[in-house]
Amino acid sequence: MQQSARWKTVSFWLVLVASLVVILPSLLPARMAAGLPEWMGEHRLVPGLDLTGGSRLVLEVSRADMTEERLRAGVGTIGNALRAAGVPYSDLNGSEGAIDVTVTVPERIDAARQTLTGLDLGALSEPENGQFRIVLPSEAIDEAVGAASLGAVDAVRRRVESLDIPSLLVSRGERDRIVVSMPGLTDPQRVKDMLAQVGRLSARLVDDSMPVNTAIEDGPPEGSEVLYSTGEPPVGYLVKRDDLFTAVDVASAQPAANGEAFVEFVLKAEAAERLAAFTRENSGRTIAVLLDDQVISTSQIQGAIVDGVGRLSGDFDAEGAANIARIVASGPLPAPLTIIEERSIEPALGTTSVGTVLLALAAAVAAVVAFMTIFYGVLGVIASLSLFFNVLVTFAVLALVGAPISLSMIAGVVLTVGVTVDASVLIFERIREEVRNGRSLADAVAIGFGRARRTVVDASVTMLIAVTVLLLLSAAPVRAFALTVAIGLLATLFTTFTLTRGLVRAWLGRSHATHLPKGVRTGVFDRLNLRFMAVRNVVFLATAALSLVIAGLLVLGELRLGIDFTGGAAVEIQAKSGNADLFDISARLADAGIDVQSIDTHGNDRRALVRLSSMGEGENAEQTSVLVARGELEDAYDFRRVEVVGPAISGELIDTATIGFVAGLLALVAYIWIRFEWHFAIGAIIALAHDVFFTLGFLAIANIEFNVSAVAALLTVAGYSLNDTMVVYHRIRENLRHFKHMPLPILIDDAINRTLSRTVLTSATTLIALAALAIFGGEAIRTFALTLLFGVAIGTLSSIYIAGPVLILFRLRPEHYRPGKSGKGPVTEATGANG
Repeated sequence: MQQSARWKTVSFWLVLVASLVVILPSLLPARMAAGLPEWMGEHRLVPGLDLTGGSRLVLEVSRADMTEERLRAGVGTIGNALRAAGVPYSDLNGSEGAIDVTVTVPERIDAARQTLTGLDLGALSEPENGQFRIVLPSEAIDEAVGAASLGAVDAVRRRVESLDIPSLLVSRGERDRIVVSMPGLTDPQRVKDMLAQVGRLSARLVDDSMPVNTAIEDGPPEGSEVLYSTGEPPVGYLVKRDDLFTAVDVASAQPAANGEAFVEFVLKAEAAERLAAFTRENSGRTIAVLLDDQVISTSQIQGAIVDGVGRLSGDFDAEGAANIARIVASGPLPAPLTIIEERSIEPALGTTSVGTVLLALAAAVAAVVAFMTIFYGVLGVIASLSLFFNVLVTFAVLALVGAPISLSMIAGVVLTVGVTVDASVLIFERIREEVRNGRSLADAVAIGFGRARRTVVDASVTMLIAVTVLLLLSAAPVRAFALTVAIGLLATLFTTFTLTRGLVRAWLGRSHATHLPKGVRTGVFDRLNLRFMAVRNVVFLATAALSLVIAGLLVLGELRLGIDFTGGAAVEIQAKSGNADLFDISARLADAGIDVQSIDTHGNDRRALVRLSSMGEGENAEQTSVLVARGELEDAYDFRRVEVVGPAISGELIDTATIGFVAGLLALVAYIWIRFEWHFAIGAIIALAHDVFFTLGFLAIANIEFNVSAVAALLTVAGYSLNDTMVVYHRIRENLRHFKHMPLPILIDDAINRTLSRTVLTSATTLIALAALAIFGGEAIRTFALTLLFGVAIGTLSSIYIAGPVLILFRLRPEHYRPGKSGKGPVTEATGANG
């Protein structure tokens, strides 16, 4: 035993020192931190975009564009192959993932089949009336998209870096996507403009063998195609398909002006030699310069171009010329990219969020410390010291992980503050009960820690199951929250049985106390002896009536879905002077062709939160709405926050939220089923369904937006509710072993009354922490905090008034009770039942 205690002490001090070393660079001012060793500064806590302000774009390679490109390439390959094989054909075209071609001479069908089979482009069908169909394999498209995404990360980084954005981060995200984070940049429109073009620069010879109108009407000659200019109205050009040079051949490009804006570029030596030879032999003809298959400039060859210097001039201003120069200099993207998600927040709003969320954290810690000290005296001080250590370890691990600190992470820490004291309350109440039963204080401390261990572990496991599911199956902000809570729970298990236990023993050894300190005031709950089961039928009837009301609200669509699930755009704006005029905002946007879904003052008369409908279809429809809205409103309003969620992201969020929520509930129920008899499992399921259903009703009644954060809050509520229910069930199971002939309602009342102090105090500390988060945490996190606040409150009530009475409903018989897998054998001081 002494050896075990010694190792616990050593491990605690090692963790404490390591945590202080890791967190120190983040606590010191930058000037002082610069003097620390380099290895210490590698793991500083870095605030995320929602705390500093800035923009985050999520892009993906357009599968439709990749398919179109493969079809276009396939059409060219098939045409060349059939001509080389001497097979006459017509109607060669590609669409919807397949290429059709008709062989016009029946005698050449076998030759065509042999030629097309050898190309290995895809599944080849048998001809009908001479028409072959080649279906491109989806696996090939997937590989092409993956390869393009991999190459796009470096290409995007090169292009966006040319804008000199500080602290820019371009990384590969989930599902082969590209994530661009830009701290401090609130309007990413320039970045979006830069990424809207693939940047495939090329120069081609204009085909003057026929008028362009004839080529448009009758079709272009072999080896040529009709392309159009970028201006309005577009002008058609008949150009050769062969490139004289491409973006790969460009050594440098820069904007210039000489009365009009243009781009000057310099070719690499080899390309310059080729161009010199070509222009020497084709004087008087016209060269068209293309960007993404659009003609941006034409020039007549006056003679040999020997210096490799070219000029692009067209329908663009100085800013447009600068953008084109950057695009050309950085090289082309491997494929077209689509912006499927955008989150932007003004730095001032981010700075405000930092202040409010830190205030919320400080208020939560201070309130919990005061509450514990009032009810437990010196033991409450010990629990508070453990709480501080827990928060320190949590932030140290987050620093080691390297994840930017976000609002959702701070919310996780605040929730952990409330949950952390649960273990201490469980232990202190068990110690108090053992003393009341005649144990000496020293024995009560030893038995209290031993008997509460299993309940602490069970309660932590239920929460860990919930956050693990969130960690695996949810969106990035939710995963950040889940990671923080998971770290906090593991730190709690470590802290409780090292620091808390060590400090209680040290206090006991120094004070030589034989009785509980006078500061312990939780004995007030012992005198209540409430008859909870006597009102169970009334509770059931009230619950049924309220459930019908909530079901009606949900059926009528009163649950307001956020853009995470519906897709779309939301912008928070603030009037530059005076108050926000909702009617004027709506009228302006309507005149611009934007359908406004909703508009609210957002808790401040100067601000408005505007939900926008998409303009058109496709992934960029929401981006178009925001762009038009910004143009209409930016003269009178500042854009504080912009959120855009495209159809792809919203569809995935629905799937992951549904799968994650169902998987989390199943995992929690399975754990209960394994740990207890089926009666308890059914009771836990009903209590869990009650809590989730009533929390959804609260969101509908309070008109709180249901988004991914709300799903995370629901699953957290489920874990917390089972945490509370398991403590009550542990005590019911213990009573079942000791009192074989006691009537079940009285037995359950006794169990609930014995754990009432723990239930009330733990729920109170958690609710205090969440209330601080809701009051001081700011608008960005209030929805999450309010959902948790209500869920924890209703979960506390259900563990008393739902989980217990259900056991009576399912006729659990004390005289027939047999311990389950986790409770075989008699109860002893070392292994006895818990809670």
